[in-house]
Amino acid sequence: MIWARHIVASNWFSNTITAVILLNAVVIGLDTSKTLYDSYHGLFVIANQVFLGVYIIEALIKMAAEYPKITRYFQDGWNIFDFTIIVISLIPATGQLATLARLARLLRVLRLISTLPELRLIVATLVRSIPSMGHVLMLMSIIFYVYGVAGYHLFHDVDPTHWDTLGIALLSLFRIVTLEDWTDIMYAAMAVKPWAWMYFVSFVVLGTFVVVNLFIAVVINNLDEAKAERLNELSTPPTSDEILRELRDTQTALARVQARLENFSTAEAVSIQQTTPDAATAPTREKT
Repeated sequence: MIWARHIVASNWFSNTITAVILLNAVVIGLDTSKTLYDSYHGLFVIANQVFLGVYIIEALIKMAAEYPKITRYFQDGWNIFDFTIIVISLIPATGQLATLARLARLLRVLRLISTLPELRLIVATLVRSIPSMGHVLMLMSIIFYVYGVAGYHLFHDVDPTHWDTLGIALLSLFRIVTLEDWTDIMYAAMAVKPWAWMYFVSFVVLGTFVVVNLFIAVVINNLDEAKAERLNELSTPPTSDEILRELRDTQTALARVQARLENFSTAEAVSIQQTTPDAATAPTREKT
């Protein structure tokens, strides 16, 4: 449907949906206040129903924009994401499902990702980075395992709180790699073995700076690739189905314009015929 395509392609439509999602997020936050909830429970219920109605209307308009092939709506992953949130939001907020319904409402805030192209690009980049991050995680696991076994043998008798078993040693290494008071663990080991600083400093350099920078490099690389793919999608020529659909829309619009012109011509001819007898009888009246 042409009107639906014009609405979906307009900026005011996307801006309105974004504003509704932001307002919905504010209402969800206010709903967590016990005082406000007890005082304005009815208004919160009405507001949530209104927001859900807006989302349903949005989905219907987008489906109408794909008419007669409505299945195209579900070929877009972000549309499936939005539609799933709408379906989950239909869970009644009563009885045992009340908590689940409130959590489902919270999922509506995630729709900001689908409405903002920049956020969609970031999420697509993170998804693309998962396979590459697997290799980085494998490297980090090897480093953790080697340092964990070495730390157990070196410090389990000095600081059993942090190195008593391999599992505790790995947890201590995780604390070190987050740089959360890691110097306390180092000083406890250095109190008995002064050279222990080499172990901790080397692990911080490898685990924190090198591996974390590898993660950042992978994400940036995939971000560049995602941007390049997005540019290619924008520059790709239209498909035959899209061309045929545009031609049908153009033919429909031209038919409407032609019908309006014919109606205008008919009305003008009738008005001329009505004025012609009056013009012919005017001289006769003057002679008499």
